[in-house]
This record gives sequence, C-alpha cells and structure tokens, in this order.
Amino acid sequence: MTGATETAAPITDRRALIEYLEQGCKPRARWRIGTEHEKIGYRLEDLGPLPYAGPRGIRALLEGLQRFGWTPIMEGENVIALTLDGQSVTLEPGGQLELSGGPLETVHQTCREVDTHLDQVREVAEELGIGFFGGGMQPKWRREQIPVMPKGRYKIMRAYMPGKGDLGLDMMMRTCTVQVNLDFESEACMSRMFRVGLALQPVATALFANSPFLDGKPNGYLSYRSHVWTDTDPDRCGFPRFVFEDGMGFERYADYVLDVPMYFVHRGDRYIDASGQSFRDFLDGRLAALPGERPTLDDWVDHLTTVFTEVRLKQYLEMRGADGGPGRRLCALPALWVGLLYEKAALDAAWSLVKDWTHEEVLELRAGAARQGLKAPFRTMTLRDVALEVLEVAKDGLKRRARLDSGGQDEVGFLTPLDGIAQSGLTPAEELLEAYEGRWRGSVDPLFTEHAY
Repeated sequence: MTGATETAAPITDRRALIEYLEQGCKPRARWRIGTEHEKIGYRLEDLGPLPYAGPRGIRALLEGLQRFGWTPIMEGENVIALTLDGQSVTLEPGGQLELSGGPLETVHQTCREVDTHLDQVREVAEELGIGFFGGGMQPKWRREQIPVMPKGRYKIMRAYMPGKGDLGLDMMMRTCTVQVNLDFESEACMSRMFRVGLALQPVATALFANSPFLDGKPNGYLSYRSHVWTDTDPDRCGFPRFVFEDGMGFERYADYVLDVPMYFVHRGDRYIDASGQSFRDFLDGRLAALPGERPTLDDWVDHLTTVFTEVRLKQYLEMRGADGGPGRRLCALPALWVGLLYEKAALDAAWSLVKDWTHEEVLELRAGAARQGLKAPFRTMTLRDVALEVLEVAKDGLKRRARLDSGGQDEVGFLTPLDGIAQSGLTPAEELLEAYEGRWRGSVDPLFTEHAY
C-alpha cells in the first residue's frame, strides 16, 4: 500500500517529506485493505521460545516456507524475511512471526490470505516440532529467556530502549498485535479518519484484550500489551495531542515525526547507530552519525516506521491498538475499521460519536481499557456501551459497502466474534483468566495448545 517514489536523491527541504505523505492520497476506487498480525512460536515438547538458528528455529521455518513460492530477503547470511505477491513474512525482535498482508479489496480476500498463511505455517511447523499461538503477550517466559533475532536495527533499539522507559524491551521481545492499514483520498479525509481511529483505539483494545498473563501468572491487566506501550518511549508512542486540535494534516504530522529522535540510518547491509539524534539535523547535513550527509526518502520511510503511535501515518493509516489472537479475530479487526472508516455515512456517524471527546478523556479511556476492558467507565457509560454503538456503526458501514463473496455474503459476518464479546461484556482475556483459575489449575501451559493456530 505504498506509492512509487524516487527515493535515492538527497533531500534538503522538509517539503519533500510532507509531499511523500501527501502522495498517499488516492481515489476511493483504489482503496485497499492491508492486514498484519504477529504470533508467538514455541517448541512443542517444552513450550520453550524459538531461537533463530537450529533445526527447530525461526530460520528453519523461513526456509521451509519457501516451498510455497516465498522469496527470501537476506541481511548478511541470515534470512530475515520472505516476500510473495505483495505480502511479506518478517521477524520481530523476540522471534514473533509477522505476516504483512498484501493490499486487497475486501475483508473476504484478507481473511483468505490469513487462512492460507496460517495453513502454510502450520504445515512447516508440524514438521519441525514447533507451534504458534495467537495472543497479545508471551505468557510464560521471562524477557531474558527470549532469544534475540539477528537484525541490525533491533540491536540498536535494544540498547536505546531502556533509557526511555521500563517496558520497551518487553514491547520488542514479548508483545504481539494485529493491525490493519487503510487508505485515504485527501488530507481532510486522512485527518478525520486519524482522529476517529485514534479516539476509538480503546474500543479495539478492549474488544481484542488478550494478554492477562506475564511470567506464568496473571499480571493485573486484560491487555498488558497495551499497558506496555505506556512505558516504552514517550517521544514516539501513544495518542499525540495535536491530532485532537485544529490544524491536523500532513505538515503537522511531518513536523511531529521530525522531532521524534532517530534510531538508525540504513546503508546497504549496515544499520548505523543514530539513536537519539535529530532528523532535522540530518536534513541540514549535521547528523553526528553521518556528518555532511543528507537523507533520502528511504531514510524518511525508515524513520516513519520508528513512530509507535496508536494510529500511525505513512502513505496510509495503520490502526495499531489491538492484541493478537485466534484466526477469526484476525479477520474481525479489518472488518471493524473498514466498516467504520471506508463508508462515508459510517465515518460521519463515527465522527459524530467522538468529535467532542478530549485528549484527556481518550488517554483515561485507554488506561481503563487495558486494565478493565469493556467495564472501563466513560462519562455516564461504560466502554461496553460505546463498543456496542461502534459495532452497529461498523455493521451498517459494511452492509452499505456490499462487498460480497462468491456465496453472496457481505463482510458483516466477520464482526460476529466482536459482537459476542460486546454482548457478554467479557473480553477474551477474562475468559483466559477464568480458565486459569478453573480447569487450567493455575497454569498458563494449556494456552499454548488450546489457542494454537
């Protein structure tokens, strides 16, 4: 879901950075859906985390997946990713395996893509004696027990993170999410979608809350993954205040990102440590890590990926507030946001719902969603009340979109898992906790098998 851009020439003017974001605008007929999800791997015999190397490692899995036509991407001698037909399979720092889906027209297509990927992973994983499950957080193994993946950018980030927050390394090594990437047609459209998406991220956090365990026991949260982001790095995370103010647009977002401290500069196979340095200095040829050199658009694209706000702008918008989970919920997230944002009347209804919400209210709601799920209070209601209304708006949007599969079904059915959660008021995390206290007898081990893909 990216635009074709000349990326090699040095940039001296911030206007080029703003124009890069503007080039994401496209007519509605060209809008697509890109779904990404991460999952946690483990050895079947002892549930231990997967190393990179070895006969039961991530590298062996990536090599095995190549039988389905995937092309490897190398960093030095290491396979670090695969590509196929606009999709990619990549490694997160702690070995979490991510599918970044291709740009597709319907939720039907994106769900088939997810199912195909999970089938392929399952086939190779069974041969290797490993498994994968969907969750928002590694439930059993301590941070220091998680093997580190051999990617240059992660080495720089691991060194920098502890100076910015207490949980940044947990974010890198132990969390998993599902997100959806969406298009926009204009700056005004982007700004409204960004504001609605940011305000409603706590709804997604609660509906998908699925990370109540840490180090083998309950952690006091329903979405500990969401809590982790509150103590990762205040320079680049959370809910930027300016999105709730007049003047939000491409220029305002570019200026915000320019002030986010850098991590690295990528040159060939090398990641040059520029942690804490200024992209504005880079524009002026004064970057300490590369004196006299100026950035290219590739450097700007890399820098955009180091912003971790709950909604992130590239040449599309990323909705980033949900825990990972089982396959049906992986399909439900794109259905939720497509229903809310891709149909004009639904977007108008969602805007009417949130337009008077303040930045402070949304921050409070985000904290409540992580700890209390749908029971979090909001004004005179609970988050469950908000979620039920949001789901009705999304259903109406999907009905009016009327994107049908070969059997004549629209996309509304993908919201069924979320309907059940909202109607019951119980998040997936609360169901896990009930199992832990009951039939699991105080152990998280059954989660690995009962929730395996």
